[in-house]
Amino acid sequence: MSELRFLSKIEQVAMHLRGEIVAGKWEKVIPGRQELALDLGVSNKTVERALQQLEIEGVLIPQGAGRRRKIASIQKSAPVGLRIKTLPYENDDRSLSHQMELQRRLQAAGHTHDYTEKSLQDLGMDVKRVAELVENTEADAWIVSAGSVEILEWFAQQPKPILAQFGRAQGLPIASVNVHKVPVVITAVRKLISLGHRRIVMLSREERRKPTPGFPEQAFLDELKAHGIHTGVYNLPDWDDTITGFHRCIDSLFAVTPPTAMFICEAPQYFAAQHHLAQRGLVAPRDISLICADPETAFSWCVPAISHMQWDSRPVVNRIMQWAENVAKGKVDIRQVLTQAEFIEGGTIGPAPVSG
Repeated sequence: MSELRFLSKIEQVAMHLRGEIVAGKWEKVIPGRQELALDLGVSNKTVERALQQLEIEGVLIPQGAGRRRKIASIQKSAPVGLRIKTLPYENDDRSLSHQMELQRRLQAAGHTHDYTEKSLQDLGMDVKRVAELVENTEADAWIVSAGSVEILEWFAQQPKPILAQFGRAQGLPIASVNVHKVPVVITAVRKLISLGHRRIVMLSREERRKPTPGFPEQAFLDELKAHGIHTGVYNLPDWDDTITGFHRCIDSLFAVTPPTAMFICEAPQYFAAQHHLAQRGLVAPRDISLICADPETAFSWCVPAISHMQWDSRPVVNRIMQWAENVAKGKVDIRQVLTQAEFIEGGTIGPAPVSG
């Protein structure tokens, strides 16, 4: 079974700084801890511990109290540039800011990186169709975005290195990087319950629900049960993974027992749900509380602010770069890493409607 561990905040900062040094962001010396702490939004103590870790690794050289640390000349053994293919969850993934940053850094490191013409959504999450695509694609290593259990199990049996970017990789002998959402799901559910909500629904993609609920989805159901709320398909409904299926699901939820709060797991579906509900005259948080389980830059333009789950993409990109470097050097890397998320309460949650 592959190793699953959480990166501490210090490790995340050290990984980020190491990646920036390798990418050539700074010459000769690294900025001081106060400047770095302000830039990264962490404490001076966290940055100092991360810098000390990089000293131990030989990446930085101390120059005495009050002086900036010197960047060691990194001896690179000229690893072979890899042909890395990313199999995206959907085609729009390539325009995400962290994906563009990953593309830039992989290419700067000497790798060839691009995306498959078809996404997992295009292929219907079908293992046979994915296998055919992989067989007809030249690549030294694969990044698979948000793969289902069945898709990642198939990749785990292939000889070429794979990294699961998000998706359901736990327990498989493959590298992965994911966001740890369980604590923030629990926090959000408790907040809703404290506001009087009992009819709470989570709209999650099929691969997150089947063959069994993913960790955030299961934590959602477990927390409802812990507060005496009976759970079933109402709380985590099945829906056809299409635009029509999504809207049909919302209509069915409001046909008999309308929910008073909803989690929507992705930003596009969040906006679609918000628009759909507005056509019914339902507005958050007056009539229904809404939470998105992912970040989105457009949220900053919304008033009231969207309640959502936020995570830093930099540790994700740095982990993938570390994996690519190890693979290029011929090292086996199947480490599985989680980065933490946080709950941004926002203004789209409020007390359960009195008539709800």
